[in-house]
Amino acid sequence: MHTIQLSIYVLMLLVGLALIFDFMNGFHDAANAIATVVSTGVLKPQTAVAMSALFNFVAIFTVGLHVAATVGKGTVDPNIVDHYVVFGALVGAIIWNVITWYYGIPSSSSHALIGGLVGAAVAKSGTGALKGDGLLKTVEFIVISPLMGFVLGSIVMLIVSWVFVKTPPRKVDTWFRRLQLFSAAAYSLGHGGNDAQKTIGIIWMLLIAAGITAQSASAPPIWVVVSCYTAMSLGTLFGGWRIVKTMGQKITKLKPVGGFCAEAGGAATLFIATAMGAPVSTTHTITGAIVGVGSAQRASAVRWGVAGTIVWAWVFTIPASAFMAAIAWWIGKHVL
Repeated sequence: MHTIQLSIYVLMLLVGLALIFDFMNGFHDAANAIATVVSTGVLKPQTAVAMSALFNFVAIFTVGLHVAATVGKGTVDPNIVDHYVVFGALVGAIIWNVITWYYGIPSSSSHALIGGLVGAAVAKSGTGALKGDGLLKTVEFIVISPLMGFVLGSIVMLIVSWVFVKTPPRKVDTWFRRLQLFSAAAYSLGHGGNDAQKTIGIIWMLLIAAGITAQSASAPPIWVVVSCYTAMSLGTLFGGWRIVKTMGQKITKLKPVGGFCAEAGGAATLFIATAMGAPVSTTHTITGAIVGVGSAQRASAVRWGVAGTIVWAWVFTIPASAFMAAIAWWIGKHVL
């Protein structure tokens, strides 16, 4: 493939922009990891955020880089990637994240980034620049991840209800307050393992395009991996409080047992998707799991109107961020 000539300053600017996106991803998605454990009253928000940030980083030691490879090499043709495409993708994704964070909409940072890549790539080279397999995997999991979260969350809830049917409610509440610490940690581990890799993939793509890293390399430089996990963890540490209430209480009222089941179902979904190299949305996943837990109790426990609004945000995320990225690509061509 051809390489692009970049000044060290432009390269540093784009890597910095990618890490800002990664920080915002953690900031935006912190609510997904902590909403259930906070809304059930098991942990105070500050404690929950600190724990989530820690396990976001610990994920660096537990998962491979399959998702990074999908984003870095499997979404758009590496031959058309240059600093303008990367700039457009990141700016489009960041703008959409800011808009949805401001209005408290739990949209997907992951799909905003994929949409940004698509928009910038198409703006430069048309639809021929897109790689069908990687995009298909992403689009499929827009549907699969919330459904899998829904199914696993409801199954865990039904099993727990059956096992503890004769146990006094107070004792169940006490046990699951403790167990929810483990399920929240597992979900944060899955969150960090899947989400940080998307930014790793973007920087990897940039380094390949600049000729700094060989396209045949099986992994990006270690400094990319460490810096992305660090940025994600710091973003989570600062938290996205506007979205906590929507995720934790507006969809369905949760007790510790429900919080445990939602986190367990969501964590299992994330681990499976990460192993398959699918860049999924932690927002979609935990929302599906929360709805599954609520509907396992009774259908009326779920506020379907709120859930429907969230689904519309999912539908619009990729085209909206793609449109913004196309504009940012055009601006980048005249500025960078």
